[in-house]
Amino acid sequence: MSKINDFSKISSCLSSLSTEEKKLISENIIELKYKKGENICKQESFSSCIVFINKGFAKVYIEHKEKNFILNISHKGDFIGLSSLFYSNTFMYSVASIEDCYISSINKNIFTQIISQNAKFASEIMSILNNDTSMYFERFISLTQKQLHGRIADAILHLSNEVYKSVKFNFSLSRRDFAEFTGMSTESAIRILKEFHNDRIINLEGKTMEIISMELLLKLSELG
Repeated sequence: MSKINDFSKISSCLSSLSTEEKKLISENIIELKYKKGENICKQESFSSCIVFINKGFAKVYIEHKEKNFILNISHKGDFIGLSSLFYSNTFMYSVASIEDCYISSINKNIFTQIISQNAKFASEIMSILNNDTSMYFERFISLTQKQLHGRIADAILHLSNEVYKSVKFNFSLSRRDFAEFTGMSTESAIRILKEFHNDRIINLEGKTMEIISMELLLKLSELG
C-alpha cells in the first residue's frame, strides 16, 4: 500500500478530512496503473473499493447481451464506484481504460465509515453523485429524443466541455466506442462524423478532433 500525504493530488473533497481520517485513508489506499484496454472494474463483480482517476481516460459502460452502452468517459478527478456505496456490493457498470490510467484505490469500508462520521465530506460526495445523475439524465434525453445528427453533436460537445475541456483534443475513443457512446451503429457514427468534417463543423485528422464551428454544433444540438 502507498502512503499518501498530499490529498489535494487525489481529490479536493478529501481536503475536508480530519488528520485522523487522512491517516486512515493513507493506510488503506493503493496506487495502480492500467494499460490501455485493461478492465478497471467489471459489471456485477464484487466492489471492495472506490477508485479515483489520477491520470488518463476510461470508458464507463453497461454490458447488455452482445452490446455495450457507454455512459460516460471518466478522467482525472473522477471517482468510480460511488453508485455502489450504499446500493449494492457489486459494480453497476464496467470500466476500461481507453489510454493508460493511473488510479488510487480506496477501501470501500473505510470510505463509508468516513462518510458516516464527516458531514462535510458526505455532502461533497452527494454533490458528485447528483452531478453524475444530472449528466445521465441529459444523456438519456439526447439518446431517446434526438435524431442521429443531434446525438453526434451532443457527444462532441460533451467530450469538448466535460471530458477534454478543449475545442481541440486527442480523440481517445475508437470509432466503435464513439458509436456506443452515441447509441448508434458504427457505420452511422462514422458517416455523420465525415459529414461534420466535410461541412467544416469539425476537423478530424487521425486521432485529433477540433471543433471548427461551435455555433453550428450548438445549433444541431438544439434542433436535435
